[in-house]
Amino acid sequence: MGQAAPLITRRTALAGAAALVAGCQRLPAVEGGFTGASVERGHLLRAARPQGPVLSLRADVVVAGAGIAGLAAARHLRLRGREDFAVLDLEDTAGGNSRAGELRGIACPLGAHYLPVPGDGAPEVQDLLQELGLLRRVAGRWQPDERHLCHAPQERLYFEGEWQEGLLPWTGVGATTRAQYVRFAQEVEAARRTRRFAIPLRRREPLAALDGETFAHWLDARGFTDPQLRWYLDYCCRDDYGAGTSIVSAWAGVHYFAARHGFHPPGFDESGERDALLTWPEGNGFLSRALARPLGDRFRGGRVVLRIAETRHGVEVDAWDVAAQRLERWQAKQCVVALPAFVAARVVENAPPALRSLAARTRHAPWIVANLHLREPPWVRGGAPLAWDNVVYGAGDSLGYVVATHQSLDPAPGPTVLSWYCAPGEAARGDVLRLPWTHWRERVLAELSVPHPEFARTVTHVAVARYGHAMAIPVPGTLAALPQPRASGRLRFAHSDWAGYSIFEEAFTLGHRAAA
Repeated sequence: MGQAAPLITRRTALAGAAALVAGCQRLPAVEGGFTGASVERGHLLRAARPQGPVLSLRADVVVAGAGIAGLAAARHLRLRGREDFAVLDLEDTAGGNSRAGELRGIACPLGAHYLPVPGDGAPEVQDLLQELGLLRRVAGRWQPDERHLCHAPQERLYFEGEWQEGLLPWTGVGATTRAQYVRFAQEVEAARRTRRFAIPLRRREPLAALDGETFAHWLDARGFTDPQLRWYLDYCCRDDYGAGTSIVSAWAGVHYFAARHGFHPPGFDESGERDALLTWPEGNGFLSRALARPLGDRFRGGRVVLRIAETRHGVEVDAWDVAAQRLERWQAKQCVVALPAFVAARVVENAPPALRSLAARTRHAPWIVANLHLREPPWVRGGAPLAWDNVVYGAGDSLGYVVATHQSLDPAPGPTVLSWYCAPGEAARGDVLRLPWTHWRERVLAELSVPHPEFARTVTHVAVARYGHAMAIPVPGTLAALPQPRASGRLRFAHSDWAGYSIFEEAFTLGHRAAA
């Protein structure tokens, strides 16, 4: 077995940063602040209901929530010719966890930053990508526009003091480690061949056994104990679900690979092709902006939905207009509730049992995305070159960074933006909302100064986006207890929470079906 790389703890990382600062007395000040989702607006739901004049408005359909599910529902209404609708969202721009930002003229993601090219199990997503010119049929097969595929080099890992290609620890690992890699790859291939793993999820019953235990327990029972393999699998779970292998279900851990791209250690004789990834400088903000663009003034941002109630003749939706500081009351025939389950259960009067059950059981992970503007890309001193996705082995709850300018075809180096991701865990939700933005600035400068000693001298601005409830965590029992998002009278429900985990394909499909 290869020697495990030492864990980079917060203490050692800060010590490295302190040494860097001590060696250079005058580092330029790194300014910045919070950006992205408004914590204050979200917490208006906890406050006393605002009083005052009410502005009455009407629409045939109200869509509450403008994340991917809400935008998908709005698109379907529009394509069916139902133009009399309104989309309400507490943020000023649509997109939810797939919104985009800009830092000193460079586009960057505020959340999700890629979309695997969807398979035939996601025809609604294929249809969207075809509409946007990202997919086309060639000889009966879908072919993506290569300009939007992730450019090489795609991934690298800082391991044993050097950057290596790919995120699976490989350089210098021993035969025992490699044998476990191959054996896990065989397990994943066997799971793929059962065709029980699909995106979007179609059938839950065959996955009941995997749904009943944690991924860590499942791995232990099969002798997958190698520290490098376990680090990688834990990283993957935190990346997709916001929680590690000891928390998410075995279904979620296997699904990460078996439903999508497999598991491919170097030299493994895998069957089939690996999934290609679509990505853009602004991440999935490219898609959310494309979905929001045709809405025009039917999108009403800065509206905090406070109440959704069925009436004798339709639906009433009360929303607080943040800019005008007044209450709006929308009268509609129907409403698509595209809100997180815990929010929907709070605002829907006489919430149906399925919604109350989902809200009570769903656990959400907090999330941090820090975008850092650099005067120039990080230097490469050997090993694999700068890639789109860059991860430091053993860096605690950090998930590494992606390079916003990676898709640029300009060969000349220049200013860039790195988007750094962190999944601090459920217990840290209070810290995510309480700590100042400078905490995250110091954290990311300390971590990335280890592989990039010159890092602090090149950063000019840090913009921190924080999410208290970023994504649903698929814990054991999630699938067994997951209700179907059936209509309740004049209400239709759509959000990735109804899938048990948060990815674009699930949210989009649920939104499309709710509107249909």
